[in-house]
Amino acid sequence: MTQTLPIGLTVTARVPASSANLGPGFDTLGLALGLYDEITVTTTASGLTIRVEGEGADDVPWGPSHLVVRAIERGLESAGVWADGLDVVCRNVIPHSRGLGSSASAVVGGLAAANGLASKLDAEFALTDEQLVQLASEFEGHPDNASASVLGGAIVSWVESDSDHIADRAYRAVRIEVHPDIRAVALVPSERSSTAHSRGLLPELILHRDAAFNVSRVALAVVALTQRPDLLLPATADMMHQNQRAAALPLSTRWIEILRSEGIAAMVSGAGPTVLALVTDPFPEHLRERAVAEGLDVLELALADGVEVM
Repeated sequence: MTQTLPIGLTVTARVPASSANLGPGFDTLGLALGLYDEITVTTTASGLTIRVEGEGADDVPWGPSHLVVRAIERGLESAGVWADGLDVVCRNVIPHSRGLGSSASAVVGGLAAANGLASKLDAEFALTDEQLVQLASEFEGHPDNASASVLGGAIVSWVESDSDHIADRAYRAVRIEVHPDIRAVALVPSERSSTAHSRGLLPELILHRDAAFNVSRVALAVVALTQRPDLLLPATADMMHQNQRAAALPLSTRWIEILRSEGIAAMVSGAGPTVLALVTDPFPEHLRERAVAEGLDVLELALADGVEVM
C-alpha cells in the first residue's frame, strides 16, 4: 500500500560527476569525480514547482518532463510512497553534454532525493544501492556513469540479463578502491557532444584482435587503478571506440595524443568531448597553459564518493 509523505519534508542530494569507459572499458568502467550538482526537494500540498540554477538552466525544461523530476517520481514509486506536491531546486555545476555524466547525475540525484524522503517516513521504505543502480541504469541504458555516481570511487559494471528492452535488463556494479596517489584532471572544451550521435558512430562489428586487446587492457586497468598506478598509461589504451569517433572529436583526439606522448594516461571521458587524464604527479604547467590558451577548462578533480543525501 502506497504511503503519502507529510508536507514539509526536505532533503538535499549532492551527486558527483562521473567519467565512463576510462579508455578500454566501454560501457563497463566508471569513475566518480569531485564535481557536484545539488538537488533540494521539499514535499508540498499540491502541484510541482521547479527551479534550475547554473549549468543548463536555459536549456532544460522546467516542468514534469525534467529528468530530475522524472527520476524523483520513479524513486518515490519504487519506494512505495507518494507526495501530493513537490518543490524542486536544482543547482547545477556539472557541464552538460561534455562527457562528465550530467544526465546520470541528474537521475541519480533525483532517485537519491526520493529515497531520502521515503527514508524520513520510515526506514522500511529505503531503497538499497543495488536498487538505485538498477533504476538509474534503466534511465541511462548502460550502468557505467550511473553506478559511479551511486557508489563512488571506481566501478566495474555489467549487465546480467541482456534484453532488447532496457527495463528488462539486470544492471550490476561493484566499487573498487582507487589507489590513493591517483588524481583526475579534466580538460573540458566549450563545444558539446551528443551521446546518441557519438554512439551512432561506432561499428556494429569489431575485429577479434581489437576485442582481445581491450579485454586485456580492461583487466590491466583494474590492477592499475587499485594497485599499480605506474601501469595507467598502457591500461587506458583502447582499440574499440575512441579511434572510431576521432573524426568527430578532433580537438579531444589531438589532446589525447599530446598527453599520452608525455606519458600521461589520457582518454575520452564518456562520449566526449572532455579529455580525462589520470595522474600521480602534478599536471605539467606548460600543458595547462597550452590547454587554456586553446580554450579548454582545466579542472583538477579529486575522486569522489557516491551520492550523499542530507
